[in-house]
Amino acid sequence: MTTSIENLDRTVEAAHAAFEKARTVTPDIRARWLEAVADGLDSDASVLVGIAAHETHLAVPRLQGELRRTTFQLRLFADEIRRGEHLDATIDHADDAWGMGPRPDIRRVNMPLGVVGVFGASNFPFAFSVMGGDSASALAAGCAVVHKAHDGHLDLAARTADVVAAALETAGAPSGLFALVTGRPAAEALVDHPLVKAIGFTGSTSGGRALFDRASARPEPIPFYGELGGVNAVLVTESAWRSRRDDILSGYAQSFTLGMGQFCTKPGLLFVPAGDTDLLAEALARAVEQFEPTRLLSDRLHDGYRAAVTALRSAPGVDAVLDGDFATTPSPTILRTTATHVRANPELLRQEMFGPASLVVEYGSESELLGLAKLLEGQLTTTLQADDADDVTDLTAVLTDISGRVLWNGWPTGVTVSYAQHHGGPYPATTSTTTSVGTAALRRFVRPVAYQSFPAARLPEPVQDANPWGITQRVDGDWRRPERKVTQR
Repeated sequence: MTTSIENLDRTVEAAHAAFEKARTVTPDIRARWLEAVADGLDSDASVLVGIAAHETHLAVPRLQGELRRTTFQLRLFADEIRRGEHLDATIDHADDAWGMGPRPDIRRVNMPLGVVGVFGASNFPFAFSVMGGDSASALAAGCAVVHKAHDGHLDLAARTADVVAAALETAGAPSGLFALVTGRPAAEALVDHPLVKAIGFTGSTSGGRALFDRASARPEPIPFYGELGGVNAVLVTESAWRSRRDDILSGYAQSFTLGMGQFCTKPGLLFVPAGDTDLLAEALARAVEQFEPTRLLSDRLHDGYRAAVTALRSAPGVDAVLDGDFATTPSPTILRTTATHVRANPELLRQEMFGPASLVVEYGSESELLGLAKLLEGQLTTTLQADDADDVTDLTAVLTDISGRVLWNGWPTGVTVSYAQHHGGPYPATTSTTTSVGTAALRRFVRPVAYQSFPAARLPEPVQDANPWGITQRVDGDWRRPERKVTQR
């Protein structure tokens, strides 16, 4: 049933009330809430995976792995918030001898924003959906979450939300700290609601941009952390092409067809030296021989895939290296063009084909790669396939400017959850400079507050000299990390 505007209002108000009750709990209590959610999802795994398989057409082993990733992430966040480093607790004691004159007592700490609205993705029904990275990081940061279910897996969203809410209640969290809403009217009202202080979004460029503009147009604009996708270019040097062409093409074929090409990190562009078009076609045909097509996530996405491939295929200078189809279970399509056509029409590099299709761009000289890279828009990832002796310093600098993650001799599909991970990139990859994956993701949902000359007893626990929470603090410029045993995941 679609959530009415009245119910949306009540849901957000309940979430705000829950946030007010939960905002000052200790890191250990909050961590136990996250661990309870992970345990609840694990306990209900067989039912959740069964529903997901029915609604999304994704294979059971893939869904089981994705659910394990989701619960791992929750437990990793639990460990992270026990450390307290995301609070950035900083203490400057009063100092009459401070270099620019007497310094007052100042203490700064990150505070949770409040209610966060989260929009789930279709292609990862666990990892980027109801209790995916945005929801998990917002809860870890101390916020309440109102999640807008994706229409592509409504039954799964409802079941997952029930498991999450029950786990939080059993663990002692206030009622309403997590809630689910459905339907477009509720989605728009969620972005507009004055008690909502940030939005997390994973989805299309058009949908994300519309919501981003809406969030920015509010009387009180709020942060919109949108992941909008990209084409994830791979650039191959001449020496790497000569020494391991077939291995590169095999890895490329496996990566762009993984999950039927429905990953946000799918390599949608491959830049290679010209002159081997026939061999390219033969090698790619061999590389996809064992590929077993399945259905795409939904009929709507299937129609969008057909439209995107057809439009790019009909562009001047584009032909097919490998002709796929648009059957119920579509076979891969690989298109080809040249650097000359790309320079004449850079839009060729900006067409995302959400499915098992990709574009190969042939260049005449490696010296062209730098200029071609400068034609790219913001990317979640870019990849260099190169040899150690290659001088790619300038090229790497350009890729760094446009990418959230730069890979060396690897493939972009597969985004591990870790401390150093960054899953983001310049627009249109995302609408911010932050990451939606990894422990740094929770910093999106906090903001710094400084307390000056406050009585010791009135200071928040994270910036008290006694450090009752036992977290990492920076005191008069020096980091102090208390001894603690952190679970290794």
